[in-house]
Amino acid sequence: MTERPEHTADPAAVPGDGPGGGYPAARLRLLQAPTSEAPGGPDRRAALAGLTDDWLAALLAGATAPAARGTAAGGTALVAVGGYGRGELSPRSDLDLLLLHDGRAATADLAALADRLWYPVWDLGLDLDHSVRTPAEARRAARDDLKVQLGLLDARHIAGDPELTAAVRTAAYADWRDCAPRRLPELRELCQERAARQGELQYLLEPDLKEAHGGLRDATALRAIAASWLADAPRGGLEAARTQLLNTRDALHLTTGRATDRLSLQEQDQVAGALGLLDADALLRRTYESARTIAYAADVTWREVGRVLRARSVKPVLRGLLPGRTGGRGERSPLADGVVELDGEAVLARTARPERDPVLLLRAAAAAAQAGLPLATHAIRRCAAAPLPVPWPAEAREQLVTLLGAGAHTVPVWEALEAEGVIARLLPDWERVRCRPQRNPVHTWTVDRHLVETAVRAAALTRRVHRPDLLLVAALLHDIGKGWPGDHAVAGETIARDVAARLGFGPGDTAVIAALVRHHLLLIETATRRDLDDPETVGAVADAVGSPGTLELLHALTEADALATGPAAWSSWRAGLVAALVQRVADRLAGQPAPDPRDTDAPTAEQERLAIEAGRTGGPVLTLRTRPEGGPPGTADGTTEPTGPTTREPVGVELLIAVPDQPGVLPAAAGVLALHRLTVRAADLRTLDPIGRGPVLLLSWRVAAEYGSLPEAGRLRADLIRALDGSLDVPDRLAERERAYARRSRSVLAPPPRVTVAAGSSRTATVIEVRAQDAHGLLHRIGRALDAAGVSVRSAHISTLGANAVDAFYVTGPDGAPLPDPVAHKVAEAIETALQ
Repeated sequence: MTERPEHTADPAAVPGDGPGGGYPAARLRLLQAPTSEAPGGPDRRAALAGLTDDWLAALLAGATAPAARGTAAGGTALVAVGGYGRGELSPRSDLDLLLLHDGRAATADLAALADRLWYPVWDLGLDLDHSVRTPAEARRAARDDLKVQLGLLDARHIAGDPELTAAVRTAAYADWRDCAPRRLPELRELCQERAARQGELQYLLEPDLKEAHGGLRDATALRAIAASWLADAPRGGLEAARTQLLNTRDALHLTTGRATDRLSLQEQDQVAGALGLLDADALLRRTYESARTIAYAADVTWREVGRVLRARSVKPVLRGLLPGRTGGRGERSPLADGVVELDGEAVLARTARPERDPVLLLRAAAAAAQAGLPLATHAIRRCAAAPLPVPWPAEAREQLVTLLGAGAHTVPVWEALEAEGVIARLLPDWERVRCRPQRNPVHTWTVDRHLVETAVRAAALTRRVHRPDLLLVAALLHDIGKGWPGDHAVAGETIARDVAARLGFGPGDTAVIAALVRHHLLLIETATRRDLDDPETVGAVADAVGSPGTLELLHALTEADALATGPAAWSSWRAGLVAALVQRVADRLAGQPAPDPRDTDAPTAEQERLAIEAGRTGGPVLTLRTRPEGGPPGTADGTTEPTGPTTREPVGVELLIAVPDQPGVLPAAAGVLALHRLTVRAADLRTLDPIGRGPVLLLSWRVAAEYGSLPEAGRLRADLIRALDGSLDVPDRLAERERAYARRSRSVLAPPPRVTVAAGSSRTATVIEVRAQDAHGLLHRIGRALDAAGVSVRSAHISTLGANAVDAFYVTGPDGAPLPDPVAHKVAEAIETALQ
């Protein structure tokens, strides 16, 4: 916008006297007419632009008439640029005008002509951004100023010589396409700076409809990218979202009478009423939905622009020589079964069959998040049509937990799923919290984003709990009741039960999730509002929580919820109060002993048969079978039932190994599995002496192929024999693979491992608990550390919950007794050091 100079123009150009004298009244009638009598939305903006065009054309005609002495008589054109050029004139929008001339008129004549155009605009109180240039000068200005260049892409002829306008438009598009590889990074930087300054529109209580990320500026940038022919934005809902934001800005201008783009709190109810909406919350929710659509389109499009520019910057002969996964276009690196990385995105493998693999979408999402990659839009759309059965199969549940446990990388993948409508199909109750504003100033996010952020925070606390899967799912659901009337914790408990059952959790786990949702505010409210020295306070919390395991989960959920709320919701003082309350409640609950959940069950007939065979032959014996969930087991005795897309269920693959007790069995077996790319989902280790010839170690594994088909049982047995006799160097092979994986992978933001001694968990052994990020060879490294410590593993209980390994080892000393406390803690420290 240009400041108005001192008035020197001919009074004949003042509105109301000259050729455009009827414009002010016509403009006022258009803007003040009831909706039933005048067009609204795009129609009103177009009508206002047309009315303004006619007025300005009349001004130019009058200024260039022969009777208007001292002005340029021809070779000029009046051009609208920017938003006015697009015909999107809001009630208080400024007018972006370019006066073109062919360079033949005298400078004084051009100045007089400009005055006869600009002063009537200023006299009406309208903001004006103007310039006077030849076509060549316009091109030079565009080369020097990106904003000028973008404005010319929307140039529209109003009056005068149309050939001048056409020449500028043609040159503007040609110049833009020619220099786009150089200027698009500059435009991207401007967008990023604006987003950092203004924030994300979809989460702001007082958003700037134009400047914030996801606002009208981003929509304009997408038009410029499309004009470059380098990339194009996803079209689904984009134009409707932009129209909604423009309509909201129109209502804001009419309500306030000012040229403002900021939707302030005190004006939201009036703006909502002007748009026919129920209240300010309905207005914000619709605004957030529009902003989310634009922001997602912008993120996807800029990612594509980056790929195109990177590909253009590398000579074709060199592309295949670049190291890493993204070295050359077309190179695919596996991430999970049916999922590969291609050009910096997680995409579907060529052999993937989404119609036969309903878990593929969640597997792809989890793999993308764990690798820190965006999930390709076309991959989501290919998988979206394959519905999951209800209740979900175990693999689907585990992949959801893996996605939630990826930390900050979860957010962009979740947003991509939500933008494509997947989340609402997977979790129908999500629709009520989607884009729902929270007017409490303590809250940073909308309800749905707060839930995802809580899961992100909870992912960093998974080492503190025995059931990370329950923590992460409860974090995702803890405020799900905010979409319903009444106490959101009470409503959320009911919803959480339904969702947990839908996800396939058993009755016990469902009850824990529901309790966490019901009581997610209990600890923080009690700790900050009640006397912790009052026995009744502690007793009430203990009665509500019910068990030490639930208390442990609730403590972690409380911290994650507060951290995800905003900086004012958590402090060292609050953390100390909550910790003190938890300790008092834990002491109270300790007086109610419960059965040890780590007690082992009696061996099955199959396990006893294998143990007898191993004791008789003196060597390892194993079977590998598939057990599709809910179906009969596959083939046993060392064979594998073929698996295809319709029967694939990795969580149902069972591996039983029996081997005479000897040093190094656990690390050897775990290392062989890792070499064959088998992921351990759960495992149990116990010692039997079935025929009185000495102890036999029995390992019962539940495994899944990382990708591809299952290995043959015979190859597993052969490699296990070699690992036990030392002819197969498992540590060296695993280290080589880990180095190769590190070269082509991104680092996953995971909390460090934690190894503790669970005091009082067993009277006959020392229980060492390991919580760590699941990774290649993790169990192998733990086994080697235990062997090096000289302890005997009496039994082991290994579980993989999403991306988290939660393992418990019952160990004894050489005398068969539990370890002394100092020794036990040294063993725990040694394991933790080995996992660093």
